[in-house]
Amino acid sequence: MRQRDLGQTGLKVSVLGFGASPLGGEFGAIDESEGIRSVHRAIDLGINFFDTAPFYGRTRSETVLGQALEGRRHEVVLATKVGRYGKTEFDFSPKTIIAGLEASLNRLKTDHVDVIYVHDIEFGDLALILNETIPALMKAKAQGKIGAVGVSGLPLAILQEAVLGADLDLILSYCHYHLADQSLMDNLAPLVRSKGMGLINAAPLAMGLLTQPGPPAWHPAPDAMKQACREAAEYCTQQGFDLADVALDFATRLDSVDSTVVGMSTVVEVDRNVAAIGISVDPMILVAIEEILAPVRGMTWSSGKAS
Repeated sequence: MRQRDLGQTGLKVSVLGFGASPLGGEFGAIDESEGIRSVHRAIDLGINFFDTAPFYGRTRSETVLGQALEGRRHEVVLATKVGRYGKTEFDFSPKTIIAGLEASLNRLKTDHVDVIYVHDIEFGDLALILNETIPALMKAKAQGKIGAVGVSGLPLAILQEAVLGADLDLILSYCHYHLADQSLMDNLAPLVRSKGMGLINAAPLAMGLLTQPGPPAWHPAPDAMKQACREAAEYCTQQGFDLADVALDFATRLDSVDSTVVGMSTVVEVDRNVAAIGISVDPMILVAIEEILAPVRGMTWSSGKAS
């Protein structure tokens, strides 16, 4: 598994990252023992970057991941988040995020995390986040509880504001670099790189849109986007491929991001995701997929206060 430098943090992360939201049951029921085995399998195959959050499964993801990493914590770069605790529960005040950090460390069975993100900043007061939340996390960083500080969110514009407004270590963007949307590369990625920050691309399967089973019922994408992705999945099946494999290989080929994080919770998923990197796909199949997805290229959905 290839690794890349995570900005200027001094950390090296695998090009494929383990998204632990499924360990919290966000995409359906899980077997926790299988989830733990999937973490071990991922480490054995060279995946060293693990991303979780208290929001995923309302602390379940962190709890399962913490159990899985017992005895292997030293082998991974561990990331979690603060500020979001439920579907509509956000609190970015310094007191709450520091308490949240301590609770996360307890669930993850560690004395520090390598990366912390302010989670889904579009739901908060950006001035508060820039002037109070991030400085509080930087203080925790100075105390050795955090290795690097970043922010995450869906709208690219607010991530750009954060890059310009704070001295961050990295940014996590999701659902903006995949087969149906490469808008991450328009402005945010060049800006992040110009600042020497790390860049993580999450959800290269667009939270299930670019899979054969399709997205979960709660998926917020417009119907037209869901339909186009279904057609792309059917086309790939006819050609003897799985759309998810094609999409994952497409995303991990991008050198402008340090790691591409995809959700996993079973050994089969881990094996399949690792095998997808570097698969050989006829260029004409990619052209056909692009044509199917062209009508919804760059389509997204609302998220946060300004939406």
